Amino acid sequence: MIVAGYLRRLRLARLLDAPPSAHGLRELHRAHVERVPYEVLDIWLGRPTTIDPRDSAERVVRGRGGYCYHLNGAFHRLATALGYEVTRHVGGVQNRDAEPGITANHLVLTVRGLPDEDNPGGEWLVDLGLGDGLHEPLPLVAGTYRQGPFVYGLRPSEVAPGGWRLDHDPGGSFLGMDFGPAATGMSAFAEMHAHLSTSPESGFVRVATVQRRDASGVDCLRGLVLSRLGNGGSSVTLDTARDYFAALADVFGLTLDDVAAGEKEALFGRVFAAHEAWLAAAPA
Repeated sequence: MIVAGYLRRLRLARLLDAPPSAHGLRELHRAHVERVPYEVLDIWLGRPTTIDPRDSAERVVRGRGGYCYHLNGAFHRLATALGYEVTRHVGGVQNRDAEPGITANHLVLTVRGLPDEDNPGGEWLVDLGLGDGLHEPLPLVAGTYRQGPFVYGLRPSEVAPGGWRLDHDPGGSFLGMDFGPAATGMSAFAEMHAHLSTSPESGFVRVATVQRRDASGVDCLRGLVLSRLGNGGSSVTLDTARDYFAALADVFGLTLDDVAAGEKEALFGRVFAAHEAWLAAAPA
């Protein structure tokens, strides 16, 4: 039932009985990043989350998104159920103020056994949890890849022997991501999940972020600032709760049907207060 509901969320119910293929993997990846947003709103709602893949898949089915542990964890469960050979890896996203490393702040997926004319080796980097990252899977082959307005580099990792490094587009929100070659279980991410979802130093705790990737760019909501990166770039500040929740629904597909009216009011109050504090701290 979860698989069928998941595919309905992606509008790909026809793939329920389809055999695994590189084409099918691309369809799943594109639909996922376009229809299941990267979002950290449960942190701002004061709702603890697990990273159990079944819980994460159920989040998707009921209309919510999440960050990498949720999104890639849920996709691992879906793709495995559909017959794909999927492996989880411990990764590390390198932000602009940090050094590269395998910090477990990111869950990465690879899929193998799907050769096509563009990737005869049949192994793919699959990542639904990078926010403004990949729109489609990348062949796990060193090279430079363009997807819409963004250019990515893939090369052997310098910090994870036998692993890989994804270099983000210069206009992206982070520098890159490394991951090791070994398979891992979800327990490898439990400690970092607790940090990311509760620590005052976590970017997820400091900024209420929502992102949605598509073929021509990415929509990004950070606090009250809604931006379009890529083709048709723009930025606007959402000054009212009405505009904020309309943007969540219309741009990101987040109707928040699981959130009561009082919770929504409190959520907007927290985001508004953080925005005002950010403005006050900005250089004159």
